[in-house]
Order: sequence, then structure tokens, then C-alpha cells
Amino acid sequence: MPGLILLLPFAAALVIALLGGSRRQSAWIAGLAALAGLAGLVSLTPAVMSGQTPTIDYPWLPQVGIGFVLRVDGLAWMFAMMVLAIGALVVLYAAYYLSPRDSASRFFAYLMLFMGAMLGLVLSGDILLMVLFWEVTSIASFLLIGFWTQRRDARQGARMALTVTGLGGMALLGGAIMLGQVVGSYRLEDILAAGDLVRASRWYPAILILILLGAFTKSAQFPFHFWLPQAMAAPTPVSAYLHSATMVKAGVFLLVRLYPVLSGTELYTVTVSIVGATTLLIGAWIAIFQHDLKGLLAYSTISHLGLITLLLGLSTPLAVVAALFHILNHATFKASLFMAAGIIDHETGTRDMR
Repeated sequence: MPGLILLLPFAAALVIALLGGSRRQSAWIAGLAALAGLAGLVSLTPAVMSGQTPTIDYPWLPQVGIGFVLRVDGLAWMFAMMVLAIGALVVLYAAYYLSPRDSASRFFAYLMLFMGAMLGLVLSGDILLMVLFWEVTSIASFLLIGFWTQRRDARQGARMALTVTGLGGMALLGGAIMLGQVVGSYRLEDILAAGDLVRASRWYPAILILILLGAFTKSAQFPFHFWLPQAMAAPTPVSAYLHSATMVKAGVFLLVRLYPVLSGTELYTVTVSIVGATTLLIGAWIAIFQHDLKGLLAYSTISHLGLITLLLGLSTPLAVVAALFHILNHATFKASLFMAAGIIDHETGTRDMR
């Protein structure tokens, strides 16, 4: 079932791209793929809630100890549910939002590619496989942000997002390789059980900084926050899905996923807390002075991501619970707000609140 859930959006992207059909047809294929994946995930819920971890493991590069491993534990279940449920709603919204002049098949193919990449990221049971899907999300977001290729701001926003998150992905790759070498395995279950070994290693500071660079660039944390407002040139369904509910949550997902391994040191607490608090305040302050509805929501998103990062930096069990709750909370209300802003823009021709 984990493999089927992952395969559905990629298969839908391929079918939509090959058929090149109408907006209605493309939306139906994309929506059915998201709903089918959601149904598959719901079928795994009793097992996950009882403490089991449904897993599939295919040999990929056995000579270097890398496998194609997918696992659905509680954290992966929560994020996959968010990706699929909000994705299905965004598909419905986009079916009515897109102009007849827009290429619906191209848009929905890109959207399904991104959905599959996000599912791969959260379901990965091998840290290098996670990095692979991490980079696919950056590529898919580049295609979606620059969807309106005739607009200069869309092209610039797409390039900036790809540059910042791509460089962060390279740092993450370095940190993941070092982490796997210290633990002696790239499997996530082995890494999560080796927290004491990692924190005692002389390579711990380098591993932590590299992984944090990946997380901070993806989740638009200070000083890398500037790319997210530039990405608002994307169509509103993209903003609602990528820049509030899913892609920008990949960074905080990484922090939560590796929390048992990296947290518990003064370096972690000070670095993550300071960056989170700074991002929280800067995002909130700049948001006050925005006249563009999507600009306001973009800086508000940055501020909320800073709050989640700050909570994770506090390194207490209750703070982590609060961070996880706010990840779901923020994804729900911010995706709704972006879609409401898109309706206003669609009907009035402006996003200027004045």
C-alpha cells in the first residue's frame, strides 16, 4: 500500500501529460489520484494508530547499503494525509480557477509531480532517498512557480526558489551522507535509534549545520526567507498548496523527523530557537505593511514557520506537540486564506487591499 500511494500521483502526472486533454479531464484524473491515495492511507490508519509501521523495502543500491524503503509511521501518516487531502481540494479549486488560455494538462501534470515528490519525501525510510525526493520537490516547484512563462516576475520567482532551495538541498545531501557514515547505515530506523552516537560524534556540529541549512532554506527561515514572497507570482492554487501547506513544511518535517537524532544539545537549541524567533518577528513585522493580499499571506506564512521552528528549538516534549499541531493548523487555515485571496483577485482583478 505505501508503494501504491506513492505511485498514484506519478502515474496521474504521466497520463495527464500524455493525453493532453481538457481542463475537466485533467482535473478528474488528478483528483481521482489524490482521493485514491487518500483512501489507501486511510486503510493503513488502524495499523499506524496501533503502533505498527507498514514498510516496503526494495533493493536499490545494495552495494552501498541504499534501499528503496517506504515506511508509514505516525509522522509520515500525518504529513501524507495533509499532502493528499489539501491536494485534492486544491485540484478542485484549480479546475475552476485556471483561465481557458492556460494549459490545464501541463498545470495538473506538474501538480501531480509535486504531490508525488512530497509523498516520497515524507514516506522515505532511507535518508538518501529522502534527499532525492527533496530535490524533486524543488524541481516541481520551479515548474509550478514559473507556470505563467510569459510573466517576468514568475520566471524570476521560479529561478530564485530553485536556486535557494537547490543550494540548501546540496547542503542537506552532505549532511545526510555524513550522518549515514557516522551511524553506519542510511536506513531511517537505524539513524533514529542512534541519537546518542551521533551527538557524541566529532562530526555532529557539521552534520547539524548542513541539515539545518537544508531545512531553513526550504522553510524560508531567516536569512533565506526572501525567496517565498517572490514565489507569489505563481498561480494561487500553487501558492495555496506549495507555499502554505506542503513544500515549505518540508523543512520543518525534516526537523521533526530527525529531532530524536539532532536535538538535546546546546548548539541545536540555541541555533534553531534563535533562527525561529528571528523569522517569527521579521515575518510578522513585514506583513503589517503589505498591501498585496498574497504578499501579506506570504510574510504571515514566514512568521508561522518561524513559530514552528522556535517551538522545535525549545526541545521539550510539549513544545514538539505544539509544533506538530500548528503544522496542521497552519496548513488548513493558510491554504484556505490563499484560495480566498485568489477568488478576490479572480473576481475584482486586483489583490491590492486599498
